[in-house]
Amino acid sequence: MANKAQRPVPPIAPASSTTAPAAPAAPSAVRGASLLIALQIASRAATFIANQLLLRFLTAQLLGVATQLEVYYLSVLFFARESLRVAIQRQGGRETKDEEGKDGKKKSSSSSSQSAVNLAYVSILLGVLVALLLGQLYLTSINTTDADNDSDSDDAHPPFLVPSLYLYAIASAVELLSEPAFVVLQLRLQFGARAAAESVATVLRCATTLGAAVLSTRLANASATGTGLDIGVLPFALGQLAYGVGLLAVYTWFGTALARRDGFSLLPKRLTTNSNNNNGNNYNSDDYALQLFDRPTLHLASSMSVQSIVKHVLTQGDTFLVSIFSTTTTQGVYALANNYGGLAARLLFQPIEESSRSYFSRLLADDDASKKGEKGNKGAKGSKDEKNDNAPASRAAHDLQTLLKLYLLFSLVATAVGPAAAAPFLGLVTGPRWAASGAAATLAAYVWYIPLLAINGVAEAFVASVATQAQVYHQSVWMGGFSAVFAAAGYICLRVLDGGAIGLVAANGINMACRIVWCLVFIQRYFAARGVSFFGDAASSLMPHPLSVLAAVVTSAAVRRLVPAVSAVAGPVAQMTQLAKIGILAVPFLLTV
Repeated sequence: MANKAQRPVPPIAPASSTTAPAAPAAPSAVRGASLLIALQIASRAATFIANQLLLRFLTAQLLGVATQLEVYYLSVLFFARESLRVAIQRQGGRETKDEEGKDGKKKSSSSSSQSAVNLAYVSILLGVLVALLLGQLYLTSINTTDADNDSDSDDAHPPFLVPSLYLYAIASAVELLSEPAFVVLQLRLQFGARAAAESVATVLRCATTLGAAVLSTRLANASATGTGLDIGVLPFALGQLAYGVGLLAVYTWFGTALARRDGFSLLPKRLTTNSNNNNGNNYNSDDYALQLFDRPTLHLASSMSVQSIVKHVLTQGDTFLVSIFSTTTTQGVYALANNYGGLAARLLFQPIEESSRSYFSRLLADDDASKKGEKGNKGAKGSKDEKNDNAPASRAAHDLQTLLKLYLLFSLVATAVGPAAAAPFLGLVTGPRWAASGAAATLAAYVWYIPLLAINGVAEAFVASVATQAQVYHQSVWMGGFSAVFAAAGYICLRVLDGGAIGLVAANGINMACRIVWCLVFIQRYFAARGVSFFGDAASSLMPHPLSVLAAVVTSAAVRRLVPAVSAVAGPVAQMTQLAKIGILAVPFLLTV
């Protein structure tokens, strides 16, 4: 039963060493990941269909500018909420255990929910400031471009670019307004609410973007000159605004119902000190800034913010490099290949990464505290107690090994048949104009980058779940070094070797390999400190079976030899025939794996 007076949330502190950590139920995490994967497949399918229709109305230049605006939008959201989201999830994992009484029954969680809501408003404030700052920087850059180029050049910006930028800024603010409800629903593992919100928002975005593009084209064709209403990238901005409105409406609906039921508010509310708590704990008001924000969580978020900035620069670094070293037309070609190449990452890897981050945070929330307690009572503990204390770490190691093994098997399949299927696939879905532009070769190269993207995602999710503030800072320093390596590799591949978009994929691969090595070293040391061997004897079990590797090599060679490449301008029948041949050759390989 909820307390009548709200009590403040306890600070992140070590739990008693005599209390065994309560691990989260694995089936709930698996169901959550499965639901998010199904959601991503459905929403991405709708987005994919809408994008194919949009490509009939777009030029490469418009797609390149739209990509720049999307990077602006994602940057605002990332800088405003990423580090706070991770910190709140880790706070939630610890507080879930603190709220359980000696009888095993969960106490009221209204205080922890209110604390999370209050922290979410920090994201809103940061989002407004970042949107203004980045927006001004972008306006300065396009004004400089206009001064350096003629209005008829390929780099001249399309019409309605500045109004579109304003709409993207408003859309980011609208989406951030849903953050208080989102963080509470995420802490309660309410994946159904997230599925509903993202589904509704995706449908609204697709319908608005496509409808605006089709309407403007028809009005332009109906005008006297045929160019009477060229609205440029405005359909993308309107679609993004519709997406934010959809998220805000659905999250507010579910969040309001949850707040009414559990006795907290979706508006910021002071957390009062109560010395007569049901669990007997007395909290100090000094643990809260302005009696609103949990100080340990704010400190953790601030420590992660530097890492988040570096991580975002590395994640979006390809777009930054392309914008510096190429025209908007080239950016559009790369963006097309990147969108299709990253489809698997958005459909499968992203929901698994988010779910595993939440899962490992809860599973290992008390691990460090238990380890400290074990050192303090080393002489009094027996081998059975030590085994129990290592149970969460052993379980986490096993689950992480399973994820990596599945990713490596997926990598075999992707690299064996993906490069050969890139050209006919792109020619079939986008038409000969895009396939002949160089996007097909870039997509084929991108297939080799997908396995690195997958492994890095789950490895960094684990690091974010368990790393201390000092370790986060240490990782940020290394990430800064990797960003320098990435910049150097990008310059060599793009300017010195003139590798174009393919060279950019190679630079990304070098950067991602560095990040993977760092994460694997951290993971090995983390489990070794807890008496669990992560690699060791299990290293061989992580690798695919030699017969699977041999089947992948044979399949790749057979596809290149038996399926001749068709022209990029070939008709859809030839493209479908080639894809069918590749699929037939892939069946024995899949059965072998």
